[in-house]
Amino acid sequence: MTAIWRNTLTLVGATTLTLGMAHAQSPELSDPPEIEGDVVGDHGSHTLRMGIGLAESSPQYLSSQYFGEILEQRTDGRITVNVFPNSQLGDDVQMMEMLQTGTLDMTYPSSSATTGYVEELAAFDLPFLLPSREAAVAVMQSDVAQGMLDAFEGTGLKALAFSENGYRQLSNSARPVSSPDDVAGLDVRGLSVRTMENPVHLAIWEALGANPTPMAFGELFSAMEQGVVDGQENPWSTILTSNFNEVQDYGTETRHVYTPFIMMLSERTWDRMAPEYQELVLEAARQSAEYEIQLSAEYDDWSRDQLAERGMEITRLDDEQLAAFQDAVQPVYEEWAPRIGEDLIADIQKIVEESSN
Repeated sequence: MTAIWRNTLTLVGATTLTLGMAHAQSPELSDPPEIEGDVVGDHGSHTLRMGIGLAESSPQYLSSQYFGEILEQRTDGRITVNVFPNSQLGDDVQMMEMLQTGTLDMTYPSSSATTGYVEELAAFDLPFLLPSREAAVAVMQSDVAQGMLDAFEGTGLKALAFSENGYRQLSNSARPVSSPDDVAGLDVRGLSVRTMENPVHLAIWEALGANPTPMAFGELFSAMEQGVVDGQENPWSTILTSNFNEVQDYGTETRHVYTPFIMMLSERTWDRMAPEYQELVLEAARQSAEYEIQLSAEYDDWSRDQLAERGMEITRLDDEQLAAFQDAVQPVYEEWAPRIGEDLIADIQKIVEESSN
């Protein structure tokens, strides 16, 4: 990708990004890879309904469209995919339940919403476990991650592939945040921060002194607009495509958790498919997941700077400030590592270390 702007700010302490970058309405995103492979045999027709949480401009939606294009082209139109964005069909938990009952064919939840089915996925919720995108991708493409996908067998959900939701960042409407003390409030109340219904996420924000408030993503914009919560935490691209900057004045690049997405198919739908169709769906899911990761990487920093251009005050933490957040959430590891599995966490840390060599 050719950059359409260049950030020339020098970071000194916590840098505040303000107006001044060339305005651009959309990033220069890579085109989807050319679809390769022969047309498979005729095993009947399937129309797959897929519900996702994010907007039409998101990498999640764009890659889901590519997934559908692969299936349509390689089946001569016998498999089609209709994508319903913006949580039209429900939140992640509701749509997974619909997959289990067979009333929806596909969804694309955050891994954080799936830990009730596969407890080991809570490893991805541990703070600061994955220090770089390269490390995260290495983990998602590992045998360890494949074992997590395979563990969905028998739940009514067929987990196809990991892709990127991304690094979660804090936004709020109350004050700039450059330290855990700013989250806790000290002389003022702690921030009320919307989280997913996930115990590790709740523990993170409690350790930071916030008041974590679980809430469905589809309800979040109006809750922030009405002052029900001060803020939330999501990747920059989600914050931008959801227009959260309209109700959030401050953002902090905390990168406290890297969250994958998991593309899923209803086991009932999967069982109705011929083996050759099943193989094609898996192949298309993996190809579209790789494309989604690429789009997310291209979108992330651009989204942050677009938010700054549109009026959000963005704080980028230096190493010392980041270390203060890491120290503050250490009790989360002490509580959750034994419950998630210390051997599993050690395996992930080994992959992370190898990816940086």
